[in-house]
Amino acid sequence: MSSPPATGDDPRDLLPHRPPFLFIDEIVAISPGESARSRWTLTGDEDFFSGHFPGYPLLPGVLIVEALAQTACLAAAAMPENTGKLAVFAGIEKVRFRRQVVPGDTLEMEMEITRWRRSLAEASGLARINGEKACEATLRFAVTDQEIPT
Repeated sequence: MSSPPATGDDPRDLLPHRPPFLFIDEIVAISPGESARSRWTLTGDEDFFSGHFPGYPLLPGVLIVEALAQTACLAAAAMPENTGKLAVFAGIEKVRFRRQVVPGDTLEMEMEITRWRRSLAEASGLARINGEKACEATLRFAVTDQEIPT
């Protein structure tokens, strides 16, 4: 894709992730190579809620971090030179969980790429629910030469 996607476009147009490991429902905004905003609405039907925790379903924190990483990767994947390439985690730092996330919540995520060094990037951002911080994180990822099969 040579031009950035429009608001509301399907994240599967840019990311290789597919259900059940795609944690973005909607692209809100993208500035290629700079930032992205997305949403993920939790219905309660997701498989992980049945075991985390029975009778008191909570979104695992690691999945919030993954959703933030996927949001950051939208900004990287929207760059023409990264079309079809695979981005993978290179580091997770400064993660803070501020509130529990439960079925029915919609995570509003925003990530800003704060540093590029060749194929390595660092991004910082947060996830909110109704304007309240749920998680803040600084993440690192590498854009590999691995082409994503289509």
